Amino acid sequence: MRIGLLTEGGYPYVSGDARLWCDRLVRGLEQHEFDIYALSRSERQEDEGWVELPPQVSRVRTAPLWTAEDDGVGYGRRARRRFAECYGELAAALCAGGSEESSVAEADRFANALYGLAELARDEGGLVGALRSETAVRALERACRAPGARRTAREARVPDLLAVAAHLEQALRPLSLDWYEDDGLGAVDLCHATSGGPAALPGLLAHHFGGVPLLVTEYGVRLRTHYLADTESTPAVRSLLAAFHGRLAAEIYGRAAIITPGNTHARRWQERCGADREKLRTVYPGMETSRFAEVGESPECADPDTLVWVGRVEPTKDLISLLHAFAEIRKEEPKTRLGIVGAPSGAEGTAYLGHCKALAAQLFPDEAEGLHAVGDNPVSFEEIGGPEVPSLAEAYASGAVTVLSSVVEGFPISLVEAMLCGRATVSTDVGAVVEVIGGTGLVVPPRNPRALAEACVALLRDPERRERLGAAARARALELFTVEQNITAFHGIYLEIVSRTPVHRVVLDDTGEPLPFAAPAEAHVPGRWTEHSARVVARGGPGWAAGPPVRATTPVAATEGAAG
Repeated sequence: MRIGLLTEGGYPYVSGDARLWCDRLVRGLEQHEFDIYALSRSERQEDEGWVELPPQVSRVRTAPLWTAEDDGVGYGRRARRRFAECYGELAAALCAGGSEESSVAEADRFANALYGLAELARDEGGLVGALRSETAVRALERACRAPGARRTAREARVPDLLAVAAHLEQALRPLSLDWYEDDGLGAVDLCHATSGGPAALPGLLAHHFGGVPLLVTEYGVRLRTHYLADTESTPAVRSLLAAFHGRLAAEIYGRAAIITPGNTHARRWQERCGADREKLRTVYPGMETSRFAEVGESPECADPDTLVWVGRVEPTKDLISLLHAFAEIRKEEPKTRLGIVGAPSGAEGTAYLGHCKALAAQLFPDEAEGLHAVGDNPVSFEEIGGPEVPSLAEAYASGAVTVLSSVVEGFPISLVEAMLCGRATVSTDVGAVVEVIGGTGLVVPPRNPRALAEACVALLRDPERRERLGAAARARALELFTVEQNITAFHGIYLEIVSRTPVHRVVLDDTGEPLPFAAPAEAHVPGRWTEHSARVVARGGPGWAAGPPVRATTPVAATEGAAG
């Protein structure tokens, strides 16, 4: 079958979210064709280029989410009126408050307005100029001042309205793309959005315009990410943007055929945002196990008195609590060392790393000299690839216990890596930690240095317990968190969705009989039947390679066993 893979800020770019996961998925499902539709986040990401793509990728279409030139589309009076009505309805749905019954009505109002704007963009050639116009700001202001609007919306001032209008313009840029015709997403059998939010919006429109089924995968719930990231805006701005992202998430979940959260923590968020429980299938991320095999099969550690922390250095990892906990550990076990392995994340991470180093020097004044070197220092700060920690696996191998001290966490990748290395772990109870550990490690409350210290001391003093927990952790990780289980799960989900989805476009073979899929599986298998099968979609090109043109008809049910 032909899959439209929808990404935002990730695959196929060299740098970005979910790059490795998407690449492994595409390479592992070589029996399918993939068209990639990617939204980029920055000019730097585009300049860094793409990863090497496998042959099953037929085409790549990209669009920047970080910028949009004015499309130069001039609306006539009727189009301007359509835009004002649709945008006004969208804004009114964001400002409205009330009971659960009214919330359902506002959800329908939001959806109708969203699709109305999409249809206007299709008819007129774009929305960019209109979304930046004074008409948009005035419509938003009227909605905020209307009777029945929420108090926080009524408090919005002109700078707030401008900020919200600018955010909506950026979020709605996918509506202006030319991806939804028969030479684009209209030609695929299934859209697979690799996250919610902007990545799923093209899939939502492909479903609206062409009936293409939508699969949504969220390893980090975008709505939760928005809530956590927006800490500096005014209450009015936060309220309006939260309403927009909440309405969009609910619409995406409502239209999706299946939703695959990466863990139960994400699943609970999705259910709270309106996802139907019947559509939810938990699919854990797949980890490459081979690079951890040597360490995992040889449980001996470089230093039985060393604790190791591995990850991106940023405030949510709460290394401050870890350092305070380590000071308590040293009182009980003076020989213990702490290795902090990881690079800072952006300017904020760099500042946070400097703060952590200064705190370490303050907590261990007699040993602070040469804090960055390995020797008599109890704390070391290293990056992977350096002389002391040449690889990720060796980072975990260098200590007896791996510690995770986060206050915010989605799916804890570093924890799974430690499990694959057969390491005993001490973690804070955040995100999907308890679900991942499953009883193979110790879990303590976040922001509690004393509890963290006590758990670490307990494992440092009991090597047999460390070995048992490490072995159990590795067995659990190999069962649940491998690339193979991830690929197998998605292959089954693809077949399930397409087998129960009415065909949204019909292609005829040489005898005039309809074919159920755009690219039949047998067309890829050498044999006499390929001479008589229908025309196969041209790789990388629009439309069809040869034969009669595609003829849209009334959808019919897919025949059993026809899924490719």
